[in-house]
Amino acid sequence: MSVRGPGSFTRLLDPKHFIIILITLVLVVGEAKYSVLGGYDRLAMTLSVCIATELSFSWFIRGKMPSLQSAYVSGISLALLTKPQGHLLWPFALGAFLAIASKYVLQVHGRHLWNPSNFAISLILLLAPGRMSVLSHQWGNDLVTNAIIWGIGLLVVSQAKVLHVTLTYVACFLALGVIRSQIVGTPLLPEIAPITGPMYQLFVFFMVTDPRTTVRSAKGRMLVVALVALLEAAIRLASDFHAPIPAALSASPPILALAIVGPIAMWFDLRRGAAPSTGG
Repeated sequence: MSVRGPGSFTRLLDPKHFIIILITLVLVVGEAKYSVLGGYDRLAMTLSVCIATELSFSWFIRGKMPSLQSAYVSGISLALLTKPQGHLLWPFALGAFLAIASKYVLQVHGRHLWNPSNFAISLILLLAPGRMSVLSHQWGNDLVTNAIIWGIGLLVVSQAKVLHVTLTYVACFLALGVIRSQIVGTPLLPEIAPITGPMYQLFVFFMVTDPRTTVRSAKGRMLVVALVALLEAAIRLASDFHAPIPAALSASPPILALAIVGPIAMWFDLRRGAAPSTGG
C-alpha cells in the first residue's frame, strides 16, 4: 500500500504528535512507578489553569483560538516538576498562570525569551526557595524504562530537527560530571545518574530544545546548551564547597542555569537581527 502526498502516515510523524506522546509517557511511567505527581488534583489544577490562561490571553490579545499543545506540555511539565511543601495547590495554579502569561508578556520582537515552564519554576524557586523544590526522582537501573523513554525522546527531537541540541547538552553534562567527580572526589555514577531521571528528560527533550526560545543557528544552539551545562556544573561545585549562593540555584541547578543563559542568548540573537516570529 503506497502513501501519496501528505497522507496519514506523514501526519503521524508530525513532531507535534510525538511531543504529546512523549510527555504523556513520562507522566504515565513516572506516576505508575514512583507516584511522582503526589496527587491527580495537582495535575488537574495545573492543566486547567494552563489551558484557561492560554485561551484567555490568545483570545483577548490576538483575537483567535490558540493551539493548546503548548499549554498541555507546560501543564504536565509543571505538575511533574513542582514540589511544594505539604499539600499546597496554589503553587501549581500560580506556576501555570506565570508560564503561559510569560509567553504573551515577556517578548522581544514577537519572541518570548524564556521557556514557559522554565520561567515559572525558576521564579517560584527564587520567591520561595525554602518552601519549594523540584522533582528529583531517577529511573535508576530500570533499563527498559530508560530505553523506551530515551528512544522515543531522541526520535522526537530528531523529527523536530533539534537532536544536536539534546546530544550537545548530554555530552557536556557527562563530561562535566567526570570533571566534577575528580574535583570533589566523589564516585562518578552519582554525578551522572541524574540524567536518567524524569526531571532531566523533561529538561533535555522539552526545555533546552524549545524552538520558540532558542537562537537561530545550529551552532548557536549548541553553544548555548554547552554554556547552560557549564553554568550548571559551576552551581553544583559552588554548592559542594558551600559557597554563599542563592538557595534557588542549589534547588535546581539545570533549571536556573537555563533561566539565566537562555534569555541572554535569545536577547543577543534577536538584537543581531533575528526575523520576527508569529504564533504562540
